[in-house]
Amino acid sequence: MENKNHTIKDIARMAGVSAGTVDRVLHNRGDVSLASREKVQKVLDEIDYHPNMFAIGLAAKKRYRIVCIIPYYVEHDYWHAVAEGINRAAQELQPFNVGVDYLYYIHADKSTYEKACKAIQKEAVDAVLIAPNFREETLNLTTYLERHDIPYAFIDFNIEQTHALCYIGQNPRISGYIAAKILMRSHEEGQELVLFLNNQKNSPAEIQMQRRLEGFMQYMEDEHNDLVIHDIVLHKEDAAVNKQILDSFFKENPRAVLGAVFNSRVYQVASYLHEKRKKLEGLVGYDLLQKNVEYLRTGEVNFLIGQRPGLQGYCGVKALCDHVVFKKPVTAVKYMPIDVMMKENIDFYFEFE
Repeated sequence: MENKNHTIKDIARMAGVSAGTVDRVLHNRGDVSLASREKVQKVLDEIDYHPNMFAIGLAAKKRYRIVCIIPYYVEHDYWHAVAEGINRAAQELQPFNVGVDYLYYIHADKSTYEKACKAIQKEAVDAVLIAPNFREETLNLTTYLERHDIPYAFIDFNIEQTHALCYIGQNPRISGYIAAKILMRSHEEGQELVLFLNNQKNSPAEIQMQRRLEGFMQYMEDEHNDLVIHDIVLHKEDAAVNKQILDSFFKENPRAVLGAVFNSRVYQVASYLHEKRKKLEGLVGYDLLQKNVEYLRTGEVNFLIGQRPGLQGYCGVKALCDHVVFKKPVTAVKYMPIDVMMKENIDFYFEFE
């Protein structure tokens, strides 16, 4: 059929129904018989109909509000990249009467997260984007949202027991498997592996790292089940204690020359190595934090696994808008690409800038 702009009246004439019936089908308002709906849909398929989203936005009388619950951030860190993606989506959605606001919490701080979750219950919102950080508090929030028919989506971490519209983030087990596979390419007989863990327990972030570790260990079980593997726990903030831990460990385990970090703080290990003028045969970590990238360029870190935080924020807001404003179907799970960065290709990635 000739490609042209078809009006509702054109579609109604071709389908043999009223313009009001076509309008109800297009906007999913119900009160349409199955036979009439099928007639309209047949015409829409034949003409390859796509709604004029800009016109819909201009015509809309309602203003929509999406609120994003994410951690406080500083420039160049992981959550700054997430916010940049959210802001980009917000700018694109302004013509459609969509506003995007934030509620912040301190990452891994239960009280501030709980405060943000409670604050949303006092807000007039149409949809919520959540970077979840504590299971019980998140479940309390999602129960409230579901009770009030407010759609929500997760980014970065998925809590499967909920009825989220969608999850946008990485498949952690697959990323862990890939991390092991690329790290072990440099393995030689007699070398040992050290897993650098952290001391944060009972939080979704720890569960996310656990899932990465599970994928990592699955590869080790498949391909290197006789390898000597150590694990040491590093503190999130105490660099002096970490230095003592690492001094003692490497003195006692000189064959541990391969290392893996399952969160964004591989820079902790890399800064220690840089200070000692020491490099491992292979060190892999996560996320394009500026400090991680610097050590990737200088060689203390060999591989970084990226998870597109900016794209997560962007797609999260767009998915909620598709559902709430444009009444479009949304894919329940959208896994991010698993990017493997080395110093040779890092300059092609700019989300940290």
